[in-house]
Amino acid sequence: MSEEMRTFGYLCPKCGKTVMAARSVFALEASNAEIECACGDSALRVEFDGENYRLYVPCGLCGQTHTAVCGPERVLRNATALGCAKTRQFCAFIGPEGTVEKNLRELTILAEKERRRDGEDPEAFLDSVIMYEVLSELKEIAARKDGITCGCGSIQYGMEIRRSAVDLVCRRCGAKLRVPAATDRDLDDLCCHMRLVIPGGTRTERN
Repeated sequence: MSEEMRTFGYLCPKCGKTVMAARSVFALEASNAEIECACGDSALRVEFDGENYRLYVPCGLCGQTHTAVCGPERVLRNATALGCAKTRQFCAFIGPEGTVEKNLRELTILAEKERRRDGEDPEAFLDSVIMYEVLSELKEIAARKDGITCGCGSIQYGMEIRRSAVDLVCRRCGAKLRVPAATDRDLDDLCCHMRLVIPGGTRTERN
């Protein structure tokens, strides 16, 4: 019988990328855990005192680190969302991989909207209106059955948001699909697609 796993996910407040990693229930019951961003500047830490779990959560919405105390049932069994007190939004997730992946995609979109609302990075996007429309359309496509997949067979992916495009990155093989997000034509082109397929094993832009 395969070992039961729990997936943790958050948005790095330093580099802005989603961070997701799985730990076994056995390991979580036996010791502390740390889920670190590849940039090395943030990490979600889990400490167990024998009764409850204390989590230190880097927040991609407000930039601070939040502390949460959860019972074993929330960490080891149920799907759990941890909140940011400043924005009153969820900023980290624990649960099955697919559930965490979906919530992280929505968190990425929310974080970009929060930054713009707060007046940060005025030159972040070539056209912020088009970018947000593209992100919303990608969210709708992702909500469809097999809406976004990779040629390698994986349905797990991350998003990297750039100044004039969004890169969909397969978590299994690392292939990328670049979705332009700078002009009305880019948005119209994306709206014509019911599904998107990342070209597995290559780094190619969508035609």
